[in-house]
Amino acid sequence: MELLGWIMTGLLAGALARLVMLGRDPGGCVVTILLGMAGALLAAFVGQIMGFYAPGQRASFIAAVLGAIAVLALYRWFSVRR
Repeated sequence: MELLGWIMTGLLAGALARLVMLGRDPGGCVVTILLGMAGALLAAFVGQIMGFYAPGQRASFIAAVLGAIAVLALYRWFSVRR
């Protein structure tokens, strides 16, 4: 059940990261949100493993949004370089 919560948080964080990162996305809206979900899940997982916060804390959503933005920025950087 905790994984489902992370996925939902990742979906919201990915959508928010899509709104924050202005400009044209090379993969479209669905790919961008999926990449945002991956970044959010990674940031939430790493933050909880390292003990920065417990599940359900507000800081985990902030880290999820930052992780989603980081993955989206890397995706844009690599897709533009090709």
